[in-house]
Amino acid sequence: MTARVRALGHDALLWTALAFAALVLSMAELKPLFAALFPWLDRPLYEQDSFLDLVIAHVALVGASSIAAVVLGVGAGIFVTRPAGAEFRGMAETVATMGQTFPPVAVLALAVPVIGFGAAPALIALTAYGVLPILQNTIAGLSVVPEPVREAARGIGMTDGEILYRVELPLAAPVILAGIRTSVIINVGTATIASTVGAKTLGSPIIVGLNGANIAYVLQGAVLVALLGVVLDLAFERLGKRLRRWQTAA
Repeated sequence: MTARVRALGHDALLWTALAFAALVLSMAELKPLFAALFPWLDRPLYEQDSFLDLVIAHVALVGASSIAAVVLGVGAGIFVTRPAGAEFRGMAETVATMGQTFPPVAVLALAVPVIGFGAAPALIALTAYGVLPILQNTIAGLSVVPEPVREAARGIGMTDGEILYRVELPLAAPVILAGIRTSVIINVGTATIASTVGAKTLGSPIIVGLNGANIAYVLQGAVLVALLGVVLDLAFERLGKRLRRWQTAA
């Protein structure tokens, strides 16, 4: 019991998550603090939306775009590492690279006239931005699976599909997870620009603060985005360690 309590005391993920939750829920109570830090501001606390609502909306947008990016990235990575899709590998990597190098703001500007304001254009931009790391790591992870392992699986009667799902993907999982981790953390920060097209995110106080020269708003949004990124990064690190232990045990 003592060892477990000691472990909890050194759990970075737990304490960071608790600090993030406490800050989100108690932000309204910190108004006097921001008023003291920024006495020249008439409105030192962002109050157009609750910070809890902003966090939920931000996480939902990042989650939806990340799921779409995983489906596209992993799916394309699997396809181009099969004999039937090998010739499309270069094209797939080029398209994914273009998606990440094309500025998300430009994607929003192009999407808004077609599908309107809100979360939809942001979802397209974030998905395009998040595919590349996942695609690259999926290709890398599947490419390093030893050929003798595949041959052994064929020797016991596995089909190509069974080899993929029961051998290749489990072995490549840590590398693929690293790509997903990179993609998600990038999108946590990038999602803030979605507020420029009317989507509700943690970027809302940042955008409003920049437009109104209110540094307190910018600080409130930026700190929460940074803490959310740290929490998710630590969560992926924890998941990666458990995945490696599972592989070792298996």
